[in-house]
Amino acid sequence: MRRRARELAADFNRRGDPTGWFEALYREAEAGAAEVPWADLSPNRNLLDFWQAHPQDAQEKFALAVGCGFGDDSEQLAAWGFRTTAFDISPAAIKAARKRFPTTAVDYITADLFASPANWRQKFDFVLETYTVQVLPPALRKQAIYKITEFLRSGGLLLAIARGRDPADPEGEMPWPLTRDEFNEFGRAGLREISFEDYCDPEEPTVRRFRAAYTRL
Repeated sequence: MRRRARELAADFNRRGDPTGWFEALYREAEAGAAEVPWADLSPNRNLLDFWQAHPQDAQEKFALAVGCGFGDDSEQLAAWGFRTTAFDISPAAIKAARKRFPTTAVDYITADLFASPANWRQKFDFVLETYTVQVLPPALRKQAIYKITEFLRSGGLLLAIARGRDPADPEGEMPWPLTRDEFNEFGRAGLREISFEDYCDPEEPTVRRFRAAYTRL
């Protein structure tokens, strides 16, 4: 499933357009010519497990889903009671999410993380980042993390989920596992770490996950 995504990512990275491949992939998926490897068409189990262990008060609060794809996690946030905004750089992904959920309460928006609306700054009580940073090349990851942290308001909660590795481990292929120190950028960007988990994904036992929660004081 990941072969075509890796080909597109490598091609666009060579062109100097490291985020352009998302739209290309979603367009190919729309045409039935490719699959989006991270699209399970159900809410992320790592999000659901976190919520079961740490339920949040969502009523009258605002949530943001970063890189929302086909919208399953965004719909779950809305189902929990959040007033949810979800964005993706790919117009094809946003089109597909709206088509899948025609009566949705989620506000789906095409937007670039690196040029996001100014009025999103410190607006959201809950920010969800799943698997976005790990598909960006190393040169963009720190900038992406800093942009993501800007969305969180004081007292809010940011949940970040990604593949994990030790610094001595090979970087491997996209999606590139992150190191603990890369996760520490959330703290260096002004957030306080509440929890950090390092575990094997119960649905993919060979995949190591990092899952961390942060707040802004």
